Amino acid sequence: MLPDYLAKAVPNPAGKRGPWYANTAPSYAGIFLWVAFYKAMAGGTLAHASLALCLDALVIAGVLCYALYYLVPAMLGMQTGYPLYVVGSSTFGTAGGYVMPGLLMGLLQIGWFAVATFVATDFILKGIGMNSGPGTMPFIVTGVIWGLVLSWVGAKGIQYVAKIATFLNFIPLLMLVIVAFQTVGGVGKYQVPAGQENSYGAFTTVIAIVIGFFATAGAAGADFGTNARNEKDVKWGGFVGITLAVLIAGGLPLISVAGAHGTNPALGWDYADVIVGIGGPIASVMFILFAVASVPPTCFCAFIAGNSFNTMIPSVPRVASTMAGAAVGIVLAVTGVAANLISFFTIVGASFGPICGAMAADYMLSGRRWSGPREGVNFAGYGAWAIGFVVGILPFLPLPENIKPYAEPAVLYSFVVGFVVYMVLAKAGLQPKVVAMPKAQAA
Repeated sequence: MLPDYLAKAVPNPAGKRGPWYANTAPSYAGIFLWVAFYKAMAGGTLAHASLALCLDALVIAGVLCYALYYLVPAMLGMQTGYPLYVVGSSTFGTAGGYVMPGLLMGLLQIGWFAVATFVATDFILKGIGMNSGPGTMPFIVTGVIWGLVLSWVGAKGIQYVAKIATFLNFIPLLMLVIVAFQTVGGVGKYQVPAGQENSYGAFTTVIAIVIGFFATAGAAGADFGTNARNEKDVKWGGFVGITLAVLIAGGLPLISVAGAHGTNPALGWDYADVIVGIGGPIASVMFILFAVASVPPTCFCAFIAGNSFNTMIPSVPRVASTMAGAAVGIVLAVTGVAANLISFFTIVGASFGPICGAMAADYMLSGRRWSGPREGVNFAGYGAWAIGFVVGILPFLPLPENIKPYAEPAVLYSFVVGFVVYMVLAKAGLQPKVVAMPKAQAA
């Protein structure tokens, strides 16, 4: 007997799929164009190394995201027509799939919803010249209104947001270009602050930020893959939407921060500080437009969280579970807990890095195809995740000071450990037997 989330799953037919430039590429590019990706990137990177080194790290991070975190889930989605919740039942089992990646995806989306609400609230208040400090009355009121309205839209009217999301992508892209144009004159004058040089730390931090930000979206490549017609769509959609998008959406802000610091070394490292430094009405307009561009990410986070909870716990109404999750996210946002973006990215990477690693190992062991759901709990998958997660949170553990610099990029190490451990445990016989899934065989 298959659980409902598998028994009732229907693969996306070939007739409903489209070219990579109409679905995968713009969707992934929109993820990276979201201001939460690059808002705090310069602080632990450009502040300690040259702009050229940071851009080199972006290129490598984009390739790693594509090759390690996206490609296998996307190929599985393309081959089967099934989303992550279904194809993940091979790596974690029919029963194990409830928690991982099922409910875990929903829980992390609450965190992303909190980040989206925090960033949008911060930018709205900056745009209208009000106190944008977390915990203040303007911040609480604005955050609550933003979170409640958009979580409701995510639960009930996401189809309307999806129709305008592609067009809204052009807003942050235009803003990135304008800010870069305003600040590029100071790039040649930029110098790393004396005594702050740390090229290795900056290089690994760039990789950690990018992969940590992308990890859940990489696993969701299975969902994107269900809309791909063939392997070419999978590869081109990922290359343009991930590798190139990382370089553009991460590179332009780093160039802007370097240029702004070349002109004014006393400026802060946050991308918002650069916009404030431009000054005048244009800065206010930019803050508001960046907030408007955060509408799709906020709605989509609420939608994916609700979809996760409703798929795995169908007895709870979708709207109720979505709004309950949103309430938690709003509290995290208005209290400022969601402000520490880099730490959140690290936790996300630690959570989904080993999931992607285990899925990649399972894919290789199954002859580069989906084996089908495995009975009960796949202890090879859970063992790989548990050990990989511990490796992924190394930066938060009390390590000796001489070891800590080498703990990064922990999000990358967590993938590698997940891959290796799954291979070892599967070879040791800890994979349960495959359960027949008639619809998958028919597809």
